[in-house]
Amino acid sequence: MEIAIAAIVVLLVIIIANIRVVPQSFAIVIERLGAYHSTWNTGLHFKIPFIDRMQKKISLKEQVVDFPPQPVITKDNVTMRIDTVVYYLITDPKLYAYGVENPMQAIEFLSATTLRNIIGEMELDETLTSRDVINSKLRAILDEATDPWGIKVNRVELKNILPPPEIQDAMEKQMKAERERREQILRAEGEKKSAILVAEGKKEAAILGAQAEKEAAILRAEAIKEATIREAEGKAEAILKVQVATAQGIEKLNEANPTKEVLALKSFDALKDVADGKATKIIIPSEIQGIAGMAASLKGIFENDKGAHE
Repeated sequence: MEIAIAAIVVLLVIIIANIRVVPQSFAIVIERLGAYHSTWNTGLHFKIPFIDRMQKKISLKEQVVDFPPQPVITKDNVTMRIDTVVYYLITDPKLYAYGVENPMQAIEFLSATTLRNIIGEMELDETLTSRDVINSKLRAILDEATDPWGIKVNRVELKNILPPPEIQDAMEKQMKAERERREQILRAEGEKKSAILVAEGKKEAAILGAQAEKEAAILRAEAIKEATIREAEGKAEAILKVQVATAQGIEKLNEANPTKEVLALKSFDALKDVADGKATKIIIPSEIQGIAGMAASLKGIFENDKGAHE
């Protein structure tokens, strides 16, 4: 009885020890009697004791590996060092486990040789300005070469491109000179734009001044015109009133049925107005002269008669 219980306990321990739970984004390659049997994916699995063996546990997540700088020579015989970063993903655990002995080392050597071939066809300046082209070519070649290993290369990035120190010094001097040249160009363009703006401002000021003077002259002319019109209208109105008053006086005189003597006196008044104190010689009609003599005689008679009575 005790032997049976012990056997059951041992069996349970063996069963529990051979139960495996594969977590998410992982896979386990299983060998049976030394040969590939199956690939365990996420979930609960049981391994036959002493027959099945877990050959390798593989992560299916995207992974990144940073390779050390590799010496390369450009087309114009400049030696530089370039280090690359590879982003890859394991798509077939079986091929990854049995395709190549050391996948990462194989990828490193393959990337180094491929990079030398690509850079060897390019000059230094082209190499420094063509990172995207180099990345694309390198990724395509690595992705095709790693397919038999169950690996998919998603991206390849050139982390650093390190030219020789003397080349770096020359490049820095060139960049400094280029920056100074751009600074001078920008300064000259700024001065040019400033001069143009100043000239345009003066031009606009002159135009506005001329327009203002023209408008002022127009306003002055209109004011003089208006004043002249109003003065003429005032004079015309005054003349009209004088004529109306004269017409009314004549009308009243006609209504009074004046005598010849009164008409003579009125004629003298008219002559006085005509002379206006400025005439030096006035020609008087004979009729008016006769009437004037008669008036003078009457005046003398009236004066004598007045003296006698006194």
